[in-house]
Amino acid sequence: MLLGKTDQPGTPQESTTPMNVGHTHAGGDGALPVPPEVWKAILDGYTLPLLGTHGVVHWARVLENGRRIAGPSGADLAVVELFALFHDARRSSEGDDPEHGPRGAELARALRSLLPLVTDTQLEQLCVACEQHTHTLTHDDPTVRACFDADRLDLARVGVTPDPRLLCTDAARDPEVLAWATARGRERVVPAFVHGVWLR
Repeated sequence: MLLGKTDQPGTPQESTTPMNVGHTHAGGDGALPVPPEVWKAILDGYTLPLLGTHGVVHWARVLENGRRIAGPSGADLAVVELFALFHDARRSSEGDDPEHGPRGAELARALRSLLPLVTDTQLEQLCVACEQHTHTLTHDDPTVRACFDADRLDLARVGVTPDPRLLCTDAARDPEVLAWATARGRERVVPAFVHGVWLR
């Protein structure tokens, strides 16, 4: 994993992010970017604690990080949102698990028929981002770079301050964005839509 400076994580807090109940398309606050049957398949196969270090609260913060940096980075927001859900979806350990990214990509490919609005190009971007997010510093594709950074911006949840030198988009390195994301990770903020929409 690409790491930065060590901090101590804080106490979980509730986010004030507004909910957008009933939508499953990209771009809505708290909206799931996948159909309900895909979300069910993701959750049904997740073997770690759902609210654990790499579980749905982390996915939600990655989603919000991605929504903040995708536009300025020239990234495809739909792919970045899908990455938030798939990148850790098949972890088998909260610790070292070097093959979890490829397993997340394999899951996305397996559910391809349930994602009819996802193009072949988008699926490939998603799978590359999942496969490489823990061991590749940067990538030529701005969408893949935004995926990497959406995840890395949440490193403070495990006591690691994101290092701007290890981020690959200018949007993520922006001091305001970096401070915002780092504080949320350190405090383990739970976006309101996790319980209000995703797990209801």
